[in-house]
Amino acid sequence: MRYIKLGSSDLNVSRICMGCMGFGNPEIGQHNWTLPEEESRKIIKQGLDLGINFFDTAVGYQNGTSEQFVGKAIKDFSNREDIVIATKFLPRTDEEIKKGIAGQQHIESMLNKSLENLGMDYVDLYIYHMWDYRTPLNEIMEGLNNMVEEGKAKYIGISNCFSWQLAKANAFAEMNDLTKFISFQGHYNLIYREEEREMFGLCMEDNIALTPYSALASGRLSRKPGASSNRLEKDQYAKFKYDASKSADSKIIRRVLEIANERDVSMTEVSLAWILTKVTSPIVGATKEYHVDGAVNSVDLKLTHDEIDYLEELYLPHKISGVMAQNTQSDANKKKVWNNK
Repeated sequence: MRYIKLGSSDLNVSRICMGCMGFGNPEIGQHNWTLPEEESRKIIKQGLDLGINFFDTAVGYQNGTSEQFVGKAIKDFSNREDIVIATKFLPRTDEEIKKGIAGQQHIESMLNKSLENLGMDYVDLYIYHMWDYRTPLNEIMEGLNNMVEEGKAKYIGISNCFSWQLAKANAFAEMNDLTKFISFQGHYNLIYREEEREMFGLCMEDNIALTPYSALASGRLSRKPGASSNRLEKDQYAKFKYDASKSADSKIIRRVLEIANERDVSMTEVSLAWILTKVTSPIVGATKEYHVDGAVNSVDLKLTHDEIDYLEELYLPHKISGVMAQNTQSDANKKKVWNNK
C-alpha cells in the first residue's frame, strides 16, 4: 500500500479508502444488500491487513449500523491512532426545523451519535454529506468549527456539492476565522467525469483532497458490459445513476476489459489505476474478499499515457445524476435523497 497526505491536513491516508456503505444490518435502513456484522468484520480486517488505513462511513448508512460495525472492527483489529475515520452527517429534519433546532445543535447531536456508534472519542474527518438549503451557511460552518475546537473532529470535508458552494463555504470560513473544508467527496469515475469541469480546478488550486465515491460505478467498471450483481439487482439508486447513458458507457467499459486482458489484471485494477492518476484516494466499496484484493493491487498498476488516453477518448458529457441531481432547493428532491423507502 502507498500513502499520501489528505489535502492540506497532516493525515497520512492509504491511496485506497474503504467505503463502508456496504456494511450494516441488511434488515434496516436504505439497502437490503449490505453485509451483516461478521461478514463486514472479515472485509475490514482484510483491508487493514493489506495496509488500508482510511475508512469512510456515515450516520445514515443502515441506521448507524455501518458505523457500529466499523468501530468495533477497528477496536478489535487495529490501533485507533493508526486509522483515519471519516463519517458524515445528514441535513436537519423537518421535525428539527419545526422545533427551532439550529444547525450548530444539529451538527453536535449528529456527531455525538456517530461517536457513540463508532465507540470513539473523535473522528479524523467529519463530512457535510449534502448541501442543506434550509440551514444557513453560518450555522453549518460554526457548528463544524465548534466540533473541531472541542476535539471531536480533526478536520472537516464536504460531499455532493457544486464548486461554487465549496468556494463560498471556504471563503466564509476564511473571512470569519473558522475551520475550512480540506476534502471533497463527489461522484466520479471513468464513465462519469463531470467533476473535471470545475471542481477539480478548485481543489487543485486550494489543495483540497479529492476522495470520490462510486469509483467503480457501482461495480460496472469491474465486470464485463451487461453483467449484473446482487447490488445492481436490488439497488434502484445504483441503477438510475447510469442507465440513461448505458450505450455510451459500455464502449468505455469494453476498453477497460481490453486493457485488463492485455495486462493480465482485473478490470477493477485498471479502472482504479486510472482514477488514481486523478485523485487523492478513491472510496472503494467491498463486499467480497477479492474486491479488496483488486483495490489494493490497483495502487501498483501504472498505466501508460497511451492507455490513459485510450480509456478517456470516448467519454461523452453526462447529465448530472445521483445525489447531485437532487442538490436543489426543491422539497420534493430533498425527500427523494433522504427517504429510506
